[in-house]
Amino acid sequence: MRGDLISLRLVRSDDIDDLIELLNNLEMRGALGHVLKPETDIRSRFERDGYWSDDSGMLLMIDRADDIVGWTGFIPLAFYLCGYEISYQVFGDQHSGKGYATEALGLLTEYLFSTKLMDRLQLNIRPDNLASRRVAEKCGYTQEGVMRSALFTDGRFHDIEMWSITRQMHKAL
Repeated sequence: MRGDLISLRLVRSDDIDDLIELLNNLEMRGALGHVLKPETDIRSRFERDGYWSDDSGMLLMIDRADDIVGWTGFIPLAFYLCGYEISYQVFGDQHSGKGYATEALGLLTEYLFSTKLMDRLQLNIRPDNLASRRVAEKCGYTQEGVMRSALFTDGRFHDIEMWSITRQMHKAL
């Protein structure tokens, strides 16, 4: 998938060493990026399915210089819900504020609505993450509510805002 600023592509075997470093550099991770990823988990997930299956996946954000600047992905919502949760992350301040996350969310939203039989996509955003809230708004997502004390990070519990877009809302954009 190509946008004006970035392209989204599947993870390749030659990306794994870079991913191990990027996914474990907590200073480059966003508001929800607090979990370390062991090298064995990263390699085994790639060996199992290349970070892509029918119901979940990870795509790398690649800039014009062919550098990995972030990732976006999707996982199913709870088993009794029909849709996916989307996540995204831009690595490092040097890549922030350039529109990469907005373009990635827009591309993945379009892809999922055009290929998956479901009606809802969802984002979970910390209320203090103003940049991520702007990304959601620019891509047509609407805040639905707040999940109180749903995330433990930085030594305390945080509220999480739930944002979503439905197929009908997406078509109207």
